[in-house]
Amino acid sequence: MQSKINRSKSESLFNTAKTYFPGGVNSPVRAFKSVDGGPLFIKKGDGCTIWDEDGNQFLDFCCSWGPLILGHNNQHVYNGIVDALKNGASFGAPTVLENELAELILSRNPFIEKIRFVSSGTEAVMSALRLARGYTGKKKVLKFEGCYHGHVDSMLVKAGSGLATFGESSSAGVPEEYANETLVLPLNDIEALRACIKEYKDELACAIIEPIPANNGLLLQEKTFLLELRKLCTENGIILLFDEVISGFRVGFNGAAELFNIKPDIITYGKIIGGGLPVGAYGASNEIMACVSPDGPVYQAGTLSGNPVAMAAGIAQLTECAKPGFYEDQEERTLFFVEKVNNHAKTNGYNFELITIGSIFWLSFDGKKRVRRADQIDADMGQFKDLFSALLSRGVYIGPSGYEVGFISQAHTKEHLTVAATALCEALDVVYS
Repeated sequence: MQSKINRSKSESLFNTAKTYFPGGVNSPVRAFKSVDGGPLFIKKGDGCTIWDEDGNQFLDFCCSWGPLILGHNNQHVYNGIVDALKNGASFGAPTVLENELAELILSRNPFIEKIRFVSSGTEAVMSALRLARGYTGKKKVLKFEGCYHGHVDSMLVKAGSGLATFGESSSAGVPEEYANETLVLPLNDIEALRACIKEYKDELACAIIEPIPANNGLLLQEKTFLLELRKLCTENGIILLFDEVISGFRVGFNGAAELFNIKPDIITYGKIIGGGLPVGAYGASNEIMACVSPDGPVYQAGTLSGNPVAMAAGIAQLTECAKPGFYEDQEERTLFFVEKVNNHAKTNGYNFELITIGSIFWLSFDGKKRVRRADQIDADMGQFKDLFSALLSRGVYIGPSGYEVGFISQAHTKEHLTVAATALCEALDVVYS
């Protein structure tokens, strides 16, 4: 039987929060607008478990939207943070920890030669776009419908009419002039891509893509499409920018670039570098990065860039990720979980499938249909809403949106995953009953 959980403290805290913050939250998806009730206020996390202010306990598959690949309160990360904090929280000056984290990343990464740390994925993308424009001397940017690149003005655009169109703002406050410098194409459409490049090659500074689009469903691309994008960018002097804020250090230490063996010109990374603390980064060749201030004319700065506490957390986390077999083990346990659920859905004839890559998964209500573009997703998220509620009542927490992906951490043992898979199968029975 499904029973509702007590959320009285969270509800009270949310009512208070609404007097302080727009919508009661400091990031929109936290408001639970697409699911029932207000948000859960989380009190603590340990391993793969979180507890809310009402004392409810959940197996967590949100993992702070991905960066907690080792789980909550990991001892290595905790010790790194505490040791760094003993010396001070911030200096606005270089520390040895920046060098150590850069060495840890660059010594293992054949795709970039220099890196610049920032404080978020959005900041990394904003800086990388400016770098692409500064390096090429061109203005326009090509993006793909269904990829999210943070709340940068020129990236908050959606497709207009036709295949290769100027973007239209998807947020108030974005000037039309900004949107007009962004072209938007559907994903996985080689003919549209070729037509767009042919027409705008002399104006395009860069093409930006999530090589594993994971912000609007898990829209796994055919490698042939990514290879064609690389080829066209090379032939026409266009920077290829991989946004690996989610896929970087998640599907492999060197992300999708390593997985697909495709070398982009610039790569952006996100908060997984910081073990749960605010970090982002962008990297490229020595030649391209020479354009960045103070070496070059492309200005970018940040008081908290390379923050020592965040660097220490990143060193601790990525040291664990770099150990032999880490990603193979992550994928093996993820498939263990996914196959249990998918076998249940198939046996019962449910139009449902967990889509997965690495240790990322997505709850697709499109059955066996390969969803590679944003416009192929069923816009009716009613089933997800019911499933989310049924999972909460069974002690499983996922992101409160059907467009978001789930994450499995090192802390999720097969025992935990068996419990979660059983709960998800029961929840599917409720939804499809």
